[in-house]
Amino acid sequence: MTSSFDYTPPKVWSWDKPNGGRFANINRPIAGPTHDKELPVGRHPLQLYSQGTPNGVKVAVMLEELLALGHRDAEYDAWLIRIDRGDQFGSGFAALNPNSKIPALVDQSGSMPIRVFESGAILIYLAEKFDAFLPTGLGRAECLSWLFWQTGSAPYLGGGFGHFYAYAPTKIEYAINRFAIEAKRQLDVLDRRLETNEFVAGRDYTIVDIAAWPWYAGLTRGWLYGAAEFLQAQEYKNVARWVDAIAERPAVRRGRMVNRVNGESSSQLHERHDANDFETKTQDKLTTGR
Repeated sequence: MTSSFDYTPPKVWSWDKPNGGRFANINRPIAGPTHDKELPVGRHPLQLYSQGTPNGVKVAVMLEELLALGHRDAEYDAWLIRIDRGDQFGSGFAALNPNSKIPALVDQSGSMPIRVFESGAILIYLAEKFDAFLPTGLGRAECLSWLFWQTGSAPYLGGGFGHFYAYAPTKIEYAINRFAIEAKRQLDVLDRRLETNEFVAGRDYTIVDIAAWPWYAGLTRGWLYGAAEFLQAQEYKNVARWVDAIAERPAVRRGRMVNRVNGESSSQLHERHDANDFETKTQDKLTTGR
């Protein structure tokens, strides 16, 4: 493999060799499906197609929070899309989300199914549909501003810092330093915000917290990339307080389990079709038959 120090980009780039890395197979320079595979459809109003990555966790947590508020129409079927196996490039999923990224949602409660893709768009759609976790008036502007901050920042954490620190086939000092600076800057932005606010958008728990928590909880607790010590995450005291408080919410604990494929088998609920599945359908239960 060419080292990072003697590579000269060609005049015209071509995709003629594997780019390596743990998740090399999930990226390619073209869109569209690679194979025929229809999506399953369940009986609930909402159909979620996802995996338990930070972006996938956002939507599962939102749905569980809505159910906790008593919104029965927020019942959902969650179907696992294994991005490491290329499920996102199946014809059914590519038709649902032309960008072939999880999560994606179908609302079949009306006369015609409505598709929604991109995690931030899904959170706004559900917040407006159920009139929950999205303030009105000036609070709405603040909430949406922070939501777009999070969705715009996430690629620098995942595709930037996470990729070069944890997944790239070679450790490139420049790239790791470049994105570590950005990861720490984001943590500092959030820490300063939470110094004077209980939650990101203000005093109330909103879709911003639901969107941001999986990413920054993962960074500071070591779930993402094993980088908490490297980033000195313990320095961000206000972020830690916020992370700990949200982690105690029952809906958040349930949402983290949905479509999860790593970690303890007792915390993996590959598919979710009923509230009882959290007690009876986790991977440890399915493996042992208990």
